[in-house]
Amino acid sequence: MTTPAMMYVHDWRAWQPGRRDTSHPRLSVAEKPAGSHVPAMLRRRLTGIGRALCDMLAELDVDADCPLLYASRHGDGERTLEMLNALAEEAPLSPARFGLSVHNAIPGVYSIGRGNHRTQQAIAASGDEFAALLVEARGYLAQGESSVIIAFAEQAIPERFAAHFTTPVETATVALRVSLTPTQDAWALTSRPLAGDEAAESSPQPSDLIDWLCGTRDELHCQRPRQAWSLVRAE
Repeated sequence: MTTPAMMYVHDWRAWQPGRRDTSHPRLSVAEKPAGSHVPAMLRRRLTGIGRALCDMLAELDVDADCPLLYASRHGDGERTLEMLNALAEEAPLSPARFGLSVHNAIPGVYSIGRGNHRTQQAIAASGDEFAALLVEARGYLAQGESSVIIAFAEQAIPERFAAHFTTPVETATVALRVSLTPTQDAWALTSRPLAGDEAAESSPQPSDLIDWLCGTRDELHCQRPRQAWSLVRAE
């Protein structure tokens, strides 16, 4: 029996610098993303992951008219540490640096640069970011939105914090345009509960999603909820 689709993925983009598999047309591995879809004054304030994400969002939402759901577990750790060091040294804080350290900084710059005045939401979910994005997206679609953009981004943990994390975090970002409408070129997103003896990844990262979207893994497992997600071509 075919599992009903939770929603449909119509397009996606991803950025992962240093990735060996560079053959997929929706994947960029550029070390220095252009960020050409935001004005230069705003672009200068963004890190590489911010520039990459702004370009990806502009390609997925040409009319800048979709709600945007953004998730990151750790955010920009380096920028936060720089401000904490400044406080410890009793140095003045840079307002620009503070403004770009908040969790919704990248979506905010994107909305200003692209003139997107639709709903934006920034999420941190202690390792369950992808599951949280899907739940939120399903809610927006159920309320009548025709399409929603979901974006998941992580940067490598700052060296001073790396010893406190058992799982290395790779710098990568991925964005998907989803809806409830099947089309010929869409992928049906389906889920199933994990069996009791099946191992689940505790914290799927953007790099795991990229493997999944590129077809190098059949399922994406999440610990909370204990679900496995699959992508199949919509019929």
